[in-house]
Amino acid sequence: MPLITSLIAAALYAVAAWRAARSAQADTLSQRALIPAALLLHAAALIGQTTQSHELLIGVGEAASLLSWLSALMLWVFCLREPLQALGLVHYPFTAVCALLPLLPSASRGPIPLQDWRLGVHIILSLFSAGLLTLAAIHALAIAILDRILHRPDNIALARRLPPLQTMEKLLFQLIFVGFFLLSLTLCSGLLIIPDLHGEHLAQLILTASAWLIFSVLLWGRLRYGWRGRTAIRWALSGYATLVAAYFGSKLVLEQIFNIHWS
Repeated sequence: MPLITSLIAAALYAVAAWRAARSAQADTLSQRALIPAALLLHAAALIGQTTQSHELLIGVGEAASLLSWLSALMLWVFCLREPLQALGLVHYPFTAVCALLPLLPSASRGPIPLQDWRLGVHIILSLFSAGLLTLAAIHALAIAILDRILHRPDNIALARRLPPLQTMEKLLFQLIFVGFFLLSLTLCSGLLIIPDLHGEHLAQLILTASAWLIFSVLLWGRLRYGWRGRTAIRWALSGYATLVAAYFGSKLVLEQIFNIHWS
């Protein structure tokens, strides 16, 4: 069942991206039918791929799929109040690929017991913070593309498919602020539930704290000096790259090279 639902979800994401590429107007069919159906099927596949009794089984592929699902869900919600459908050109193909990653053969997944409610809260916080910051990173890339387009008058028709640059920058910092707040809670909850910091846990903590510091500098610069444009984009993408390394980097090295699994 996860195989079929993942394939259908990926196909629906791809169709939504194709429709976004064809039309400059808001796509009602995608917003009301294609994306909700893709999100539901993707979620059903994830439940089958990651849950077993009272344990959570998450490898690199499952984690990427979860983060892409969360960011796609948030993009769909934001599109209900802002004309951001054009972001689907980048986001939905990315989500389609990530939805298929758990289907690839990989090393065994370390089980994460969920009997402790504190661990469940920590996992939820970490997923939602990463999902928001994933969407923020894609949004920052869209701003960079729009900035380049605006400097070339022959591409002005393409620029009209995206919201005004100031609107996109405002939303970017809203995403980063909420993601930063959840990331702060994730760090605090992680320190409370992980008694021994060593190996992967220590590497994740150092890299996550580094990402937290980068985002805090970015928000401070925005409030103090009004940072925007390329400066804000560089800091946002640097923070996100560090956050990705905090989980995927250490996990890939330990699991794929040393065959050590997180539990």
